[in-house]
Amino acid sequence: MESQLDTKPHDIALWLKQLGQPAADRDYKPGHQRMSELLISFKLQTPRIRIRIAGTNGKGSTAIMLSNALQACGLKVGLYTSPHIHNFNERICINGMPVSDTALFSLMKKMMPIALKVGASYFEVATALALKHFSDSKVDIEILEAGVGAKLDATTAVGADLALITPIGMDHQAWLGNTLTDIAKEKAHITNDCQICISAEQNKEVLNVLTKHYPALNIANNTKFHLQAIGTHQQQNASLAWAAVQQLAANKMIHDDMLDHAKDAIQNTLVPGRLQQESFGNATIWLDAAHNAHAIHALLPALSNLANPLDAILVFTREDRDLSDSIDLLKPFTKRMIGDDKNYFDTNYTTITMALENELKQQPGGTYLILGSFITVAKTQSWLKTNFPRSNH
Repeated sequence: MESQLDTKPHDIALWLKQLGQPAADRDYKPGHQRMSELLISFKLQTPRIRIRIAGTNGKGSTAIMLSNALQACGLKVGLYTSPHIHNFNERICINGMPVSDTALFSLMKKMMPIALKVGASYFEVATALALKHFSDSKVDIEILEAGVGAKLDATTAVGADLALITPIGMDHQAWLGNTLTDIAKEKAHITNDCQICISAEQNKEVLNVLTKHYPALNIANNTKFHLQAIGTHQQQNASLAWAAVQQLAANKMIHDDMLDHAKDAIQNTLVPGRLQQESFGNATIWLDAAHNAHAIHALLPALSNLANPLDAILVFTREDRDLSDSIDLLKPFTKRMIGDDKNYFDTNYTTITMALENELKQQPGGTYLILGSFITVAKTQSWLKTNFPRSNH
């Protein structure tokens, strides 16, 4: 396989496919050894500040808000997030611009033979590509969103200066443990080797674990923002991003006279795939990648503001996910629950695209909420674009 890649390195999509093209984190391999072997051949320039973000939900929103805030302060910011919605390039951005196919190809040409030799996972390769791109581009600040946990995550294979922890709940139990304490213990390692660590508000069980691991943990104060992003849960993400901005200002990374610009940038941030509004003719469609009970609980306060009630909530998760424990929580906000399992839903379809096509034919002026994963978001947006190119995207 290596020789094929060496002689015909012309197709990024092919290389990604040869790594298995797993969605999001399904190829998770704990440990730092492969990352070390992958990066040892590349001399990485250390940024002025490297920031890691871990937690169960809100990581991506916090990371994007923080990136926008720091850009508004005149800093060159590398942002690494996952998963992507439509294109792999979305994971690796500098000042909001995804890495170009040309730059990505150049990076992969050097990295892929090594990655395949050491058996690096999809996420490890993505992380290494991000680090190399940021290094080559001489960014001021790197923001790295952890994939699974933190202790043995690829993003903690390199040192960092500042750690942020979003709310922690139950998720990835197969890898992190079956109790909230076990999961918190894994995620607490995001603080390793960091000088400053800031957490969003946590429940008592989680907070006990975090402070035991890092006694000097700071808790972000809840700040009232006038956010473009919908949902009270986004206030907590914004507060965590703002706490990081204030800490960087205290460390003279940001001039005090830039703080207003940073706050405005946070308030104006819209997060793709998080209560994102689309239209299809007269229908209103809300998309959210919520894929666990913790995320559903966070969404509930916002749902009555979308429509009272919604005409339908459509739930289509990945095959390795299950939102059955959240169906009863969602029912008060909608006339009908639609999904792929007849045991839980009023109406069932095999796929989200089949559900969309049928439901919009029957009720073309309805208001819908679609939940399940970023894959569900991507499939929905692709269907909307194909079937009604003039809809708002």
